[in-house]
Amino acid sequence: MNNSYLIKTEHIKKIYPMGLTTLIALDDINLTFKKGEFAGLVGPSGSGKTTLLNIIGALDSPSEGSAEVLGKKVETLSHRSAAHLRNWYIGFIFQTFNLLPVYTVFENVEFPLLLQNIPSPKRKKLVMEALEWVGLADRANSKPAHLSGGESQRVAIARAIVKKPELVLADEPTANLDAENSHHIMRTMVQLNEELKITFIFATHDEKVMRYLKRKISLNDGKVEKDEIFELEVKK
Repeated sequence: MNNSYLIKTEHIKKIYPMGLTTLIALDDINLTFKKGEFAGLVGPSGSGKTTLLNIIGALDSPSEGSAEVLGKKVETLSHRSAAHLRNWYIGFIFQTFNLLPVYTVFENVEFPLLLQNIPSPKRKKLVMEALEWVGLADRANSKPAHLSGGESQRVAIARAIVKKPELVLADEPTANLDAENSHHIMRTMVQLNEELKITFIFATHDEKVMRYLKRKISLNDGKVEKDEIFELEVKK
C-alpha cells in the first residue's frame, strides 16, 4: 500500500441504467484520504455521497475509473476478496443501527470477530474493550429492545471498531438521534479517531455532524464542488 494515502479515487464514474436513459450518480471523482482523517462527504440527497461511500467500502464498484482502498483496487476484487477487505479492515455504521434484536449487546458487537474466527477468550477481551470505549460495558447482556436510540448507535459504533479496523464508514449516523445524543456520538467518534488513529469517513447532510469534521468534501449532482480542510479545534 502506498504510504501517502489510505484511499485514492481516480476519475470515478457511477452510472445506473434508468429505462431508456441513464443516471450519472458520480462524475469524475478524484480524491485521496490519508490515514487518521476525520472527513465527511456532504451534500443534499441524491448528490452521490452514499454511492461514493459504498464504493470506498467495497460494497459497490465504479462504472468507470479506479478506487484504491487499503492497497486494493475495488473494481478488480472478487466477491470473496471484497468481503475479506470489509471483514478485516473496514467498519460500517448506518443510520438504522442494524442491530440483531434476538442477540445481546455483547453478541451484536462480537459478530464481526466471529467472521474472523478469533478464539473466544480474545473475542471477549476485544468486545469488552469496545463497549468500554463507548461507555456501555454495563449493558453487555441487554437486548437492543431495551436500549435508547443513542445507546443503540453506540453499540453500532462498538461493533464497527471492535476489530480495530483501518477505516470506519458512517452513513448518516445521527439521522435518527436527537441533538444531545448526536453530539455525544460525534464526540465518541472524535475520541476514537484521536486515540486509536482510526480513519473515519461520513456521508451526511446533518449540520450537527459537519461541525466535528476536520475535512468536508461537498458533493452536488455527483461532482466534487469543494474540498475543505479545517485545522482549528472543534467548537464544543
